[in-house]
Amino acid sequence: MKKRLPYYAVIFTSKHYENTQGYTEMADRIETLAKQQDGFLGMDSARNDVGITVSYWKSLDAIKTWKQQTDHLEAQQKGKETWYNWYNVKICKVEREYEFGKDLNANQ
Repeated sequence: MKKRLPYYAVIFTSKHYENTQGYTEMADRIETLAKQQDGFLGMDSARNDVGITVSYWKSLDAIKTWKQQTDHLEAQQKGKETWYNWYNVKICKVEREYEFGKDLNANQ
């Protein structure tokens, strides 16, 4: 699904401690809540040694509101105390995008 330009991306990169008990459940809960937030456009995520999650938002105000959402605040605190050895957050304005995929036009 194409997003209307410009929009914003929050890039969350992290490294876990070995003990991640409860992390998957919390991540699923937070993703479900994010999808319900005004201004949420989508999310991509991958994890190996380093995890990266990119969430997409209509505006900086939508990102600010999400950052202060009660359950999200709880997850942030739990992450600092229990799951994350390190993390980094970048907020970027997306002004242009394009993609390649051999199967993108197969059904058109």
